[in-house]
Amino acid sequence: MNTQTYGLVAFIPVRGGSKSIPFKNIKPLAGKPLVHWSIEAALGCSAIDMVFVATDSERIAECVTSLGSERIKVIGRSPETCTDEASSESALLEFCNNIQCSHVLFIQATSPLLTADDLNGAWDKFKTSQCDSLLSLVRQKQFIWQKTEHETVEPANYNPLTRPRRQEFSGHLMENGAFYISSRDSILSTGCRISGRITHYEMPEEAYIDLDEPIDWLVTEHLLNARLQKHASIRLKDIRMLVTDVDGVLTDAGMYYSEKGDELKKFNTRDGKGLELLRQAGFKTGIITSENTTMVSRRAAKLKFDHVMQGIIDKENALRLMADEAGLELSQILYIGDDVNDLPAINMAGVSACPADAVDEVKKVADIILTAKGGGGAVREVCGLLISAAGSTHT
Repeated sequence: MNTQTYGLVAFIPVRGGSKSIPFKNIKPLAGKPLVHWSIEAALGCSAIDMVFVATDSERIAECVTSLGSERIKVIGRSPETCTDEASSESALLEFCNNIQCSHVLFIQATSPLLTADDLNGAWDKFKTSQCDSLLSLVRQKQFIWQKTEHETVEPANYNPLTRPRRQEFSGHLMENGAFYISSRDSILSTGCRISGRITHYEMPEEAYIDLDEPIDWLVTEHLLNARLQKHASIRLKDIRMLVTDVDGVLTDAGMYYSEKGDELKKFNTRDGKGLELLRQAGFKTGIITSENTTMVSRRAAKLKFDHVMQGIIDKENALRLMADEAGLELSQILYIGDDVNDLPAINMAGVSACPADAVDEVKKVADIILTAKGGGGAVREVCGLLISAAGSTHT
């Protein structure tokens, strides 16, 4: 038993078994394992002392610890709490019997749309509510009907004679299962995640989603990518320079050779047009690549790049030098890369982007995951985003 005493802790149970989607909790979703979304939301909540992830799987444990945060503790859970028939309460009660804390923020691992703002807002409301528990709800504006004893149906939440318009319809609140807050003592005494006087925190309507079928993943991934791009778009208006890698971004990462053994690269003309339009809009452009070839020099000259650095191993230092040469801050640069050697530059740039076929390590940290692949219009796509953002600042 852990003898340390905490205040508010997050508890996220994650079991390895899943009949609908094998190892669902660590399946990649919008560039990162599913469970990482809820863990990162918890880490972003300043009130949480420690994030406990309980699992029966070494594979999941490794996935969780890869986040590298000292505020995460991976703990085991007994086999009886990991069966298909076991309730979430069984894992929660086991946790409360072993961990000393004042309150538990019970988070479902399958809640990727949960944010740190949600958790901070919910905790603030709970503290001032004088209630015993809090749960997350979403507002559904649907007309609900129910059967009667005579096999007819009747409306449950509206009058058909005065059918309200959606904008005037208050709808109904539904439990989305994202998170719950209760004191440890209440959980142990009632055997339930919520009890006593219960208040709520309302999440956006789209947060009501189950990740049980492949179509659910496609919808959720679209929502997450749209959210990430929206956040990045807020910063796009400050960008004045695009810096790009070559292989896997301006090219398709293929290695082509002629019969004479000459190396060839496949570039995309649409990227060239995008860079031309970007230059006309007043943006600067640059290339940082680990390769050092004549063909890249020729392509860069044709596309009129302002700055070109080839044969670069340390892309972090190169990006700093390029920013100085351009007379810009790093926050004014968008960097687009596709592989692990681009990560230092991606992490430093004001906004980062990657092609749709970038490696998973890059997708996890890039601000914008483009819909186009490397060499298939990825640079043209990001040029359009920059031009659009610049235009919106003048409207």
